[in-house]
Amino acid sequence: MDDEKKIAVVSCYFQHNYGSMLQAYATQRVLDKLGYDNETIDICGFSGEIRKAKLIFFIKAAFTSDILFSKLGRVKTVLAKKLFKKGFVHSLKERDAKFEEFREKYFRLSSKYASKQELEDQCGKNYSAVLVGSDQLWLPGNIAADYYTLNFVPDTVNSIAYATSFGQSVLPKDSERRAKTFLCRIRHLSVREESGQKLIEKLAGRFVPVVCDPTLLFTGDEWMEIQSNEPLVKAPYIFCYFLGNNPLHREFAKRLREKTGYKIVALLHLDEFVKADREYADETPYDIGPSGFLNLVRNASYVCTDSFHCTVFSMLYEKVFFTFRRFADNSGSSTNSRLDTLVMRAGLRGRLLRGDEDIGRCLEEEIDYGIVNRKLAEVREYSYKYLIAALEDAGGGTDL
Repeated sequence: MDDEKKIAVVSCYFQHNYGSMLQAYATQRVLDKLGYDNETIDICGFSGEIRKAKLIFFIKAAFTSDILFSKLGRVKTVLAKKLFKKGFVHSLKERDAKFEEFREKYFRLSSKYASKQELEDQCGKNYSAVLVGSDQLWLPGNIAADYYTLNFVPDTVNSIAYATSFGQSVLPKDSERRAKTFLCRIRHLSVREESGQKLIEKLAGRFVPVVCDPTLLFTGDEWMEIQSNEPLVKAPYIFCYFLGNNPLHREFAKRLREKTGYKIVALLHLDEFVKADREYADETPYDIGPSGFLNLVRNASYVCTDSFHCTVFSMLYEKVFFTFRRFADNSGSSTNSRLDTLVMRAGLRGRLLRGDEDIGRCLEEEIDYGIVNRKLAEVREYSYKYLIAALEDAGGGTDL
């Protein structure tokens, strides 16, 4: 590898979502740990190009798939801001400020590129490798935007996809056509879930490894570096982190509160405005950034979630957790596969619930974290080996 050049990271470092920002940070951090000079590409100069391409895609897709309906939550959030006015807007601004504080403190960004074309022109001069991952960066809209595809990377530069996800098990035809092209160009491909592995084999004829999400490359103790030792909430509590809008999942948490006597601490209105969120929790803090999110998971007595990353950190902090499926399995926009892969590899498939289960029986189901930690350590070791081998490749071959 050319010592004068850096590794560029392509990630969603700017997304005000706890999982997105923490996995982007973990990707940067693992390269630091391995001793590679790296920086995350600053997209400010061409974010407008990306948004325009995604908008055109969604307009075209609006009447031919369920993608539009998966975005209606964003519309509800806009309407909710107008309905609840100052209070709701102020709360969301408070949370956004915490995300920006984390981004400015922890991310090491590149110089700004005025356009994707400038990035492409400078890529070979500035970088020895470009790594994309993890998160759902190959959703159809992102494929259409043509940034996370790494098509801007010249063949002379090593290209790596680490634990990148399609976010769904089926792609629209146009997305499939585009994917066939970029999947054949990237030298080293790996994915986060088995559905992505099958999709790549179908589209590109490549059998690629399933590796762990970047957040799992570190232990719970290692994640203490960016959070306070002191708990944000002192009394015993049930931490709820729901991204979906299923009332049954909130009802489960309320029944757990009745059974245990512990209060519910919840982060609300995360991916969209959810009416049910306004009624079930005892404490609903908004001044919580990614570091605070980790603290709330670590110090909870119980965790209820439909989130992949909240499940990850529940495992890392050896919590008694209950994870729910956010989507119907027959939904075209379902992201259930990543949860299935995660709990299966950890030997915890029984932690995936519907929401109507008996609380007493759920509490009787104990988690043997000795076994879980051994399984996670094996997956972590395998993933490190894959990543190191991909980073050390200076040739032009692909890992078919």
